[in-house]
Amino acid sequence: MTAESQRRDPGAYGDISYSVHDRVAVITLNRPEKLNAFSTLMGAELADALRRGDADEMVRAVVITGAGRAFCAGADFSGGPGVFGAPDEQGFRSDPLEFHPWDVRKPVIAAVNGPAVGLGMTIALQCDIRYIAADARWGIVQNRRGVLPDLRSHWTLPRTVGHAKALEILLTGRMYTGQEAADMGLATAALPADEVLPAAMATAADIAVNVAPVSAALSKRLLWTTSGGDQGMVNELERRIHLHVMGRPDAAEGVMAFLEKRPPQWSLTLADHWPDWMPDATQDG
Repeated sequence: MTAESQRRDPGAYGDISYSVHDRVAVITLNRPEKLNAFSTLMGAELADALRRGDADEMVRAVVITGAGRAFCAGADFSGGPGVFGAPDEQGFRSDPLEFHPWDVRKPVIAAVNGPAVGLGMTIALQCDIRYIAADARWGIVQNRRGVLPDLRSHWTLPRTVGHAKALEILLTGRMYTGQEAADMGLATAALPADEVLPAAMATAADIAVNVAPVSAALSKRLLWTTSGGDQGMVNELERRIHLHVMGRPDAAEGVMAFLEKRPPQWSLTLADHWPDWMPDATQDG
């Protein structure tokens, strides 16, 4: 792998790692000795890495995975029962991420390579696409711990698996397998554990080459911002986006690359061609 195809910044983070491979940013939750249990530092670093991926024009897709045999075991219980002690009302956030996978203007793929519990799965729900190990155990278990499912999972889960299934998952707090996740539509595919990351990377690599970056970013933003919106609003936003992208170089390049049977050479950038009227990814940002 050439220096151009891989860039690393190994000293930048403590509880995650970040690297770029052939226009795909890979964020690895990196506390394998604790099954990548979530920490305050991990949350801050994950948000920072997502911002990096969003801002870097060389990045066309992002993959999030876990080091070792787990994706993320959820909250770190090493501190005992005080982990869920009374919080500071002013500073407490049930969603600790200040920048989310849905805020990234590139497709974000979760490669759930092993156990994903509580917050570990609610992070994955904020991603656009999920691959999961067939034998991975996962669950949103907070109602069995005397607290509440977090990271806006009461919004992300119903839109992923439907209201009835979301009720079952959240109110029972039970554990499921990766195969069950795929069967219920929560994951694109359930695979052997050692195939999860390669599958995610293959999808990301295809996006990085063949999908127009600005088109994908606008489509993603439209999908994440119109949940529950009426079809008239969606139609108007689609119309405005068409007016924004049609007649620009990428609209011609996509057609010519298809006709000439070659990889497209996209030229529009998010820095220069993102419409200032496009709404934020969530109501409160």
